[in-house]
Parts: sequence; C-alpha cells; structure tokens
Amino acid sequence: MMAALRRVLKEATRLKLMDSDSYTMAIDLPKIKDTRKLRGRALTSAEIASLMKVCANDPSLQGVRDAALIAILRGSGLRRAEVVKLELKDLNPKTGALEVRQGKGGKDRTVYLPEGAIAYLQPWLSHRGDQAGPLLCPIHKSGRVEWRHMTPQAVLLIVQKRAAQAGVEQFSPHDFRRTFCSDLLDAGVDIVTVQKLAGHSSLVTTAKYDRRGEETKRRAVQKLGF
Repeated sequence: MMAALRRVLKEATRLKLMDSDSYTMAIDLPKIKDTRKLRGRALTSAEIASLMKVCANDPSLQGVRDAALIAILRGSGLRRAEVVKLELKDLNPKTGALEVRQGKGGKDRTVYLPEGAIAYLQPWLSHRGDQAGPLLCPIHKSGRVEWRHMTPQAVLLIVQKRAAQAGVEQFSPHDFRRTFCSDLLDAGVDIVTVQKLAGHSSLVTTAKYDRRGEETKRRAVQKLGF
C-alpha cells in the first residue's frame, strides 16, 4: 500500500501538482505497528493427551502410525514438510536423535525426541520393520504399508481427523511447533537452545513462536522479592 502511495505522489510531483517539499513531507509517515493477534496457538497438555488417546483407541495400523506421527510433531517441533522426509536411518531409537536433512533453507540439524515420544514410536517401528525407506508411510485401506513418503497434506488431514475425534479445538500441524517452543521456554530452556532445536535462523523468529499466555507473566513476577 505504501509503495503504491509513493508512486502516486511521485507522479503528482512529476506533473507539478505538488512541489518536492510537499512530496517529502507526504512520504515521511511513521511506520504502522501491526497489533493483530498472533497466528496459531499452543496446545494444552490435556489436548495432547486426548489426541494420543484417540490414536491409542484406534485398533488399526493407522492408529499406531498416527500416534507416532503426533509424537514426533509434538516432541521434536519439526515442520510437517520435515517430518515426511524422515528416513528410518535418521532415527536413533536409543538416544531419540532425529537427523533432519535439508530442512528449511537447506540446512541440516539434529533434534531429540523425549522418552515419552519414543514410547509411541516403538509400536509403529515394530509393525514397520527394519526395511530401509521412509520412517512414516501411507497405509492402504487393506492395512498394507505403502513404502513411500507421506505428503505434508496427508499430515494436515490426519491431524484434523484426530482433533475432531478427540474434541480438540481446530489447530494446524504447525501449532505443534508453536507448542514445542512455548513449552521449552516455559520450562526454563534458554532461547538460544530452543532456536537451534527449532531450526530458526534468528532469535527474533523463535520469540515469535512463544504462545505462553498471561499466566506465565503472572507467575514470573511472583519470583520478585520484597
């Protein structure tokens, strides 16, 4: 909008409809601060538990696979495009290490899953077997594992499906990433470490992912002594 306004004013100056001093004053406008509400939200521990429960209650292989998928999204903070590119070789189930290759910006990094997340991966790994290839795979209606990568769109549809089943307010797969950053910061993890785990290029970006609410600020000031 500002660029269009500048073009109009510049043309007015060229046509001598306004002088150069008036043009300078007209474009010397203060930047408008964006006060809109931040996009996305952080999920509560109760919502995450509900999501895992509906997956556990699904006796099909999809239930096992979806529990593993959500455990990775929640436990690693990976982007869905990064999750679907994971190979079996990228996971070290003993340490929980996940090698993210060619993430956003073409950068590689290592993230770590908490023990609770690894516990949800084990049943899927048992069904999947040790065949080389994608860590998470599509599952045919017959229950057969298809040895190819899932798509980011498939991740979105799975998350939406499980959210509806769990009665969880609508959210996006990226909200797991916001939850990941917010929960780590709330646990006292320094922002530089969170930045590295999230694969952000700057601390400013990491700070934007913080979705902790007013309760966090209220608890913070209680630490002040008098």
